[in-house]
Amino acid sequence: MALKVRINLFPAKLICQFCAVIVPYGPNCSLAMHEAEKQMKLSEEALRIHRDALVLDGHNDLADKIRDRGYSTLEGFSLEDPPCGFQTDIPRLRRGGLKAQVWVAFVPPEFMWSGEAGRVCFEQIDLIHRLVEKHRDHLELALTAGDVERIAGEGKIASLIGVEGGHAIEDSPGRLTEFYNLGARYMTLTHNDTTTWADSSYDEARNGGLTGFGREVVQEMNRLGMLVDVSHASDQTVWDAVYASRVPVIASHSSSRALCGVRRNLSDELIEAVADTGGIVMVNFYPVFLAPEGVEVENAYFEKSMELKRKQLSPEAFRKAMQVFERDRPPLPHCSVKDVADHLERIIRVAGIDHAGLGSDFDGIPFGPDQVPDVSGFPHITQALLDRGYEEEAIRKVLGGNFLRVLRDAETFRKK
Repeated sequence: MALKVRINLFPAKLICQFCAVIVPYGPNCSLAMHEAEKQMKLSEEALRIHRDALVLDGHNDLADKIRDRGYSTLEGFSLEDPPCGFQTDIPRLRRGGLKAQVWVAFVPPEFMWSGEAGRVCFEQIDLIHRLVEKHRDHLELALTAGDVERIAGEGKIASLIGVEGGHAIEDSPGRLTEFYNLGARYMTLTHNDTTTWADSSYDEARNGGLTGFGREVVQEMNRLGMLVDVSHASDQTVWDAVYASRVPVIASHSSSRALCGVRRNLSDELIEAVADTGGIVMVNFYPVFLAPEGVEVENAYFEKSMELKRKQLSPEAFRKAMQVFERDRPPLPHCSVKDVADHLERIIRVAGIDHAGLGSDFDGIPFGPDQVPDVSGFPHITQALLDRGYEEEAIRKVLGGNFLRVLRDAETFRKK
């Protein structure tokens, strides 16, 4: 049983839903709070804490965005000066104080339908390796917690790899070994589609959570030292993964359902269950998963995606149809760094300071919260936590220390 530190939650949140173009002030937005957050200044103390801490972001979809924009070979692409529209580049990583980043090999679920999921995952992992090699003055591949500390200490950004979408193993446990040997240190059990062995939160529950084979997958990941990631999974899949795993479980990019009731977020009970494994819940920065208004947006997305899935479209046709839907839907909610801090505090209140972290989902989301619009904004999270009375040691845990501990626990189990 994980030790939990109970901390009182701050007063009910005021959702800041503003955008100069889309909607100046939403119905729940406090003008006074909006102005105060716009004027938030980074104090010397916050900057010092942030500079000295190991700041780690647990989920960045840059590799998929590079592929989607036609730069799979990296020809014509530089992370030091990328084309417009990216939320990640080296100058902004440096401004954001990132010492470590998990780059995600995301496999869109449509490739599960076409039988190409494994190939796409290998290509994504290869792209991450080449991206790190191309920018080796700034990035270095990390395979262990010790690597992360060493690389960060040398002034580079430790680059870990995560696989998003368990369909990438194509029902073969041997694929896990291949992905691990190529550097993958966690795998998200599902994405938005239910697989043959695990139910997704955005699809029909056809397995009752994890099947027997699904539990074997979890245990094989334990054996390898690969973290089990339950973001995107159905509630029952999360419960089953928690019961099956012998090492800490993570949610690499999920927020609190108590504050924003979307199915992608975790309930208090699930957050506590993940914490009881020794694991962590890493807050996603997508405003749809932070602001209460996101529920309506997510419901519309779920209904449309289910409608298209029933038509059994090709991967390309499905993606184009969803792009049309997303282009024509109402404006998305906006929020601020305050909402990120609110979700962190909810997790801390439920599970304790040792079980919260950051998983931005940058370059997999259309925009981030105000003051954290891209990877340069991480210091504002440190300031928000400092303003709420958190001590430096606690802030360091949230910024990256907790993830490093969990990674080290998985390595220890592998050695045993």
